[in-house]
Amino acid sequence: MKLFVNPPYNKWVGLVQRPTESFASIESSVRDILQLVKTKGDSALFELTKKFDKATLKTLTVNSTEIEKAKKSVSPSLAKAIDLAYNNISTFHSTQLNKPKKIETMAGVACWRKQVGIEKVGLYIPGGSAPLFSTVLMLGIPAKLAGCKEVVLCTPPNRAGEINAAILYTAATCGITKIYKVGGAQAIAAMTYGTKSIPKVDKIFGPGNSFVMIAKQMASLEGVAIDMPAGPSEVLVIADDSANPAFVASDLLSQAEHGPDSQVILVSTSKKLVEKIEEEIEHQLKVLPRKAIAEKALTNSRAIVLKSLNEAIAFSNAYSPEHLILSCKNAKTLAEKVINAGSVFIGNYSPESAGDYASGTNHTLPTNGYARAYSGVSVDSFVKNITFQQIEPKGLLKLGPVIETLAEAEQLQAHKNAVTIRLNELKKKKNV
Repeated sequence: MKLFVNPPYNKWVGLVQRPTESFASIESSVRDILQLVKTKGDSALFELTKKFDKATLKTLTVNSTEIEKAKKSVSPSLAKAIDLAYNNISTFHSTQLNKPKKIETMAGVACWRKQVGIEKVGLYIPGGSAPLFSTVLMLGIPAKLAGCKEVVLCTPPNRAGEINAAILYTAATCGITKIYKVGGAQAIAAMTYGTKSIPKVDKIFGPGNSFVMIAKQMASLEGVAIDMPAGPSEVLVIADDSANPAFVASDLLSQAEHGPDSQVILVSTSKKLVEKIEEEIEHQLKVLPRKAIAEKALTNSRAIVLKSLNEAIAFSNAYSPEHLILSCKNAKTLAEKVINAGSVFIGNYSPESAGDYASGTNHTLPTNGYARAYSGVSVDSFVKNITFQQIEPKGLLKLGPVIETLAEAEQLQAHKNAVTIRLNELKKKKNV
């Protein structure tokens, strides 16, 4: 990790930048994939799955026999862990459901808002070097709670044409039955346009590599909504002398092992602590199966020493991390000063991996500074809020003249007439 000691504020702009990758070289490839799937449908998906995943498929659809086999092959301990995570995530997300509440803005004028589940949603689940069955929980649970009528799940098969058993078990736990063996940009294309096997959806969710990310952005130009702009994963840890160096090192490495383009940032008030954490990183790296990936990510990462925790939180807000860990004194108080972050982990015993798996919060979060304007996935992501209003005659008699004045000021005569006609009718009835 590159070390920066007390960098002046005017240098922060450079320090909060992510490792940039030029997507120009793959944009045309992604566009070609989308077009191929749009025109050739399933045959393109078979062709692309063989090309990219080295799997020759007879069908894209996962059948019930495969799901039952997967459920039996998952170890009891893993099944129990997934079930517990399911319960925690469901408990937290169920609090995000809102019942309609009628508000009378004035006598005879009632307004309310109602949550309605998006009818058709598509979930993309990475299944390459790290099959993310935990993401099935993070997307499947809020989709179910929101009342989405159709949930489509796409995930890449292995070379034998099989889907990871834990992914299938988790999907079954979430009540998802429409599961397809297709990954990459071609999966996004299938859910965008629809094919004979895979339905077209209204909104696409889920993380992925650069091809998937660009495909989602292109899909959003084709009338299909997406959850959020997303890129390589990241974490920022604020640590002072009260932090445990081994804990902090493990948090940094847990994020670094996601991928070579991940970024981890350590912000501390102590240079000595940074040195101890770096020693721990070297020690823990030795036994990691994904050591090479983590080492590559660390070359994109930084350790920054600042004078105070207040300065540290100001830097974090400027960086706007996907994950923020506060390993410092008065962490709960400091957390109140956070204004830009995807998800915050307070104290030495709140590892980021808890949120990744089982504490209850969602791990599908904004990256690359988008936490300045975006929230992580929640039940809200799977619903539309439709507003309703009902105006009684007595309400229109009071509100109508106001509307007429406003409409006339904007020179929208038809708007005014829509009210005037009704008011005249009410006045006639009143006279009668």
